[in-house]
Amino acid sequence: MTSHSTPVATGLVLLFAALSLAGCGGGEGVAEVPLPVLAEQPAAHDDSRVATQGVVRHFDDPLHYWIEDEDLHRVEIFPHERIAPYLGEAVRVQGHFRFSPTEGRRLTLQSVERLGGE
Repeated sequence: MTSHSTPVATGLVLLFAALSLAGCGGGEGVAEVPLPVLAEQPAAHDDSRVATQGVVRHFDDPLHYWIEDEDLHRVEIFPHERIAPYLGEAVRVQGHFRFSPTEGRRLTLQSVERLGGE
């Protein structure tokens, strides 16, 4: 009985470890959320990993960067120095989204890529 329960317990531990690690990397656990949805329902996506796309814009005083779509739905992007090289370009961003009624919609970058073809 002991020899039979040990492999089962070990198997369960290994299964749990594999499932725990599955959400730690790659594209898993990232929701594709268009900018209009992030703008209109930000609380629904607060504290989650999202991917979205738009054109990088900025303002100098105070310095901040954001992405926006043609209807001016916006999300601020952090850190500024990582998004700044893409100013004026269409990009797809992935990162940690946060919403606060006082600080607005913010995304901390995990990745950014240029979108092709104008």
